[in-house]
Amino acid sequence: MLDNRDYTLIIDNSASMEKPFGESGKTKWLALQESTFALACKCEQLDSDGITVYLFSRKFQRFDHVTSAKVSQIFSENIPADTTNLVGVLQDAINNYFTRKAAGKTKPNGEIILVITDGITNNRQAVCEIIINATLKMEHEKELGISIIQVGADSQATKFLNAVDNELQSIGAKFDICDTITLDDLEEMSLTDVLINALTD
Repeated sequence: MLDNRDYTLIIDNSASMEKPFGESGKTKWLALQESTFALACKCEQLDSDGITVYLFSRKFQRFDHVTSAKVSQIFSENIPADTTNLVGVLQDAINNYFTRKAAGKTKPNGEIILVITDGITNNRQAVCEIIINATLKMEHEKELGISIIQVGADSQATKFLNAVDNELQSIGAKFDICDTITLDDLEEMSLTDVLINALTD
């Protein structure tokens, strides 16, 4: 299920990621680095031509064919700033997949997109619409999976992410392609389970 797939990692680099993470004394940005690196290493094992990595705040940057070593470099060269615009980056990642698919340049089993964010995004309705529209282009339910990993415990963000996880089929999604977990969950789960849940949970 996880082999012969492309993997995309979308990392929130907005100003809210500079806020404290729990009682660790670290910022959210520092707290997520180790887990993100481990996740990138796992994806790299499964995606031999390198993964796609996005860094986003108000605007986004895309890095293609990235190794895990490059992920560490991306963290060291960037500091959080600006607002959280998940809409633009998520749309680009999904468009990128379907454009490559149309050109015959995707892996046979599809793609998994992993989004690491504190979930405090500006336009929540648009995020839902992007995911719903993506499902309407899919040929089968395991073709595309999205896992959103929440950093921190903002209750409004949690409420929104739970809705993305559980309610999109009731408003028009063809398939349930989203799974949401917290960064704490990620640290307690196997990385294989995180990736499988993106497709099956």
